[in-house]
Amino acid sequence: MSRLFIANCRLFDSPQRPVSISVRDGLIEGIGDLLPPPHVEVLEAGGRIVAPGFIDLHVQGAGGGDVLDGTVEALQAISRTCARFGVTGFLATTVFRPGGDNRHLEVAARCVGEDLGGARLLGIHIEGPFISPKKRGMILPDCICPPSERVLDEITSLTGGSLRMMTIAPELEGSLRIVERLVEGGVVASLGHTNASYEEALEGIRAGISHVTHLFNAMTPFHHREPGALLAVLESEGVTAQIITDGVHIHPRVIKWAFKLLGEGRCIPITDGMRAMGLPEGRYIYSGVEYEVRDGVARYVADGTLIGTALGLNEMVRRLMDFTGCGLEAAIKTATENPARVLGLEGKLGRIGVGAHADLVILEEDLSVWATVVGGKVVFRAEGG
Repeated sequence: MSRLFIANCRLFDSPQRPVSISVRDGLIEGIGDLLPPPHVEVLEAGGRIVAPGFIDLHVQGAGGGDVLDGTVEALQAISRTCARFGVTGFLATTVFRPGGDNRHLEVAARCVGEDLGGARLLGIHIEGPFISPKKRGMILPDCICPPSERVLDEITSLTGGSLRMMTIAPELEGSLRIVERLVEGGVVASLGHTNASYEEALEGIRAGISHVTHLFNAMTPFHHREPGALLAVLESEGVTAQIITDGVHIHPRVIKWAFKLLGEGRCIPITDGMRAMGLPEGRYIYSGVEYEVRDGVARYVADGTLIGTALGLNEMVRRLMDFTGCGLEAAIKTATENPARVLGLEGKLGRIGVGAHADLVILEEDLSVWATVVGGKVVFRAEGG
């Protein structure tokens, strides 16, 4: 039996008075004015804010590791680095190479649910391969192919039931059947890297698309005569949307506008994190291509294409508050409750309540991370904390 007692913390959604949280065997067993049981590890929070651990639905790499490396060590580096930024669960986001080497998917699948030393690996998110070559962004041409049920079968076999999300372009011939099969298999079908018209996007949503990969980025822009996929998404109340809230991938005013139209229940901040997350700024490699990180933003060296960020999710949440004016409670829920619901894990993750997993982040007032707890185990403590 493992125990942890978090003393003197303030709940993010009711910070007026301090409480304590008692944890047994990885689950929350009590919240309130409690005394620590004897012989139990006590984490004195010093009045800091406690929130559910953040969940990042879109992480390609961090801490010098990349999912494409295809090693347990790379996934451990990602897991531990994510925990530094308050993330307790993440989807390993990567690509599939039709006819190529895809051992990285098998390695990631084996690590789902394993102790990687930090944030939980909740599953795999594949961007493609059924996406538009016209909107491929950072994804290389050899990671794209026409929709094919045979290819989907191969992906399903490689990932061994750990595929949780797939980004797909609904305008491609045969894509709607892929969407239907994904939904039947309990996989989130996400619209993205798409050149879809308004009507084509609506068809995809009717077929089962319920989520959007990095809204605005790598998709058709809005035009008053050709509204594109964006309007279809905004109109569809059941569709949630990832947003890179760094203020570079999307202008801060556009972030505010989208947040207002979608509502706090449909917005999910993501990092789109790269290998350089948590590392010094400089040049790194993704899928054999050099990119450079400056001011937390990653771009290909060759042409300046935006390909992701090196910012932690706590910083994305802070910037969401800055750009939209939303309060702490709403901002925290976008990065906890909302992604947990997308993954069908809302009863276990993304909340603080008796019986929920003790996946928690303890924050300073500026949303810097003081400590991260996963399954009742402290996996990160700030220096001097």
